[in-house]
Amino acid sequence: MNIRRAKEADIPALNRLLEQILNVHHAGRPDIFRPHTKKYTDRELSELLSDEKTPIFVAEEGEVLGYAFCVLQEWKDHPLFQDRRSLYIDDLCVEEACRGRGVGKKLLRFVTDYAKGLGFDSVTLNVWALNENALKFYTACGLTPQKYAMEKKL
Repeated sequence: MNIRRAKEADIPALNRLLEQILNVHHAGRPDIFRPHTKKYTDRELSELLSDEKTPIFVAEEGEVLGYAFCVLQEWKDHPLFQDRRSLYIDDLCVEEACRGRGVGKKLLRFVTDYAKGLGFDSVTLNVWALNENALKFYTACGLTPQKYAMEKKL
């Protein structure tokens, strides 16, 4: 399996996987997530691909099997927070038919190594509580809760 920076030619595969994640989120929280929509337009994806602060990586074996959308974050001279640099994983998805085959672990390891290579302090991400499989996956990979977002539906 090869993991590399995503390129323009990967946009159709990225859209396909983004739709799979949207379907998981919509099924779990239709009160929040709209069905049959897109997180990004192709133009927005193209802009993300060309921005060094938002690297996107893909895992491939002849075709794209998964992706990791990342955001490089830095806090310096903040009045509240210590100086730090973190790689935020905005989105990580593995093709439904390939889940459980180690693609996600390899992507997460690659992203973690990438962040270490840049001298970052941490890798962070958010997980929707509805996505129990993702919670189990990230816990098994050694991630621990940093904070909780809570709600009371009215």
